[in-house]
Amino acid sequence: MKNSTLLPVLLAAGLAAGGAVRAADPGDPAVQSLRGGVPIDAEQMPEDLKRWQRDRDPIPRDYLQQPPLIPHHIDGYTINARFNKCLTCHSWSKYKEVGATKISLTHFKDRGGTDLSDVSPRRYFCTQCHVPQVDARPLVDNRFQPIDAVSQP
Repeated sequence: MKNSTLLPVLLAAGLAAGGAVRAADPGDPAVQSLRGGVPIDAEQMPEDLKRWQRDRDPIPRDYLQQPPLIPHHIDGYTINARFNKCLTCHSWSKYKEVGATKISLTHFKDRGGTDLSDVSPRRYFCTQCHVPQVDARPLVDNRFQPIDAVSQP
């Protein structure tokens, strides 16, 4: 059977078996939000939801190949196709004068391993991998222990 005819056959089989195919209606009492009956625009967020940690030395890594964590807040940082605020401090030409960590050489290679003269487009959007830390209570119990190869002596 062709793939183009498979979906209608499956839908027909579901309907024949007594199932219903329809979009969820937000007003349907069977559809429940985790917020309960409070509309999203009326929900009150706690003021201390996030407490960014103060600027500090680099944060130790917990596992091999972990991207370094950002040891400062990044609220208001612009990272788009035309500008990357992170590069104002972490580029190879600026890192010494501001005391920041320089970008790894791995960020200057394309998928084929060719060295580039500028940051690779696939590594340009820093916050895809690097994240700042907040002083927050863990959401779930965690007994994770870093491996010896990356733990501090």
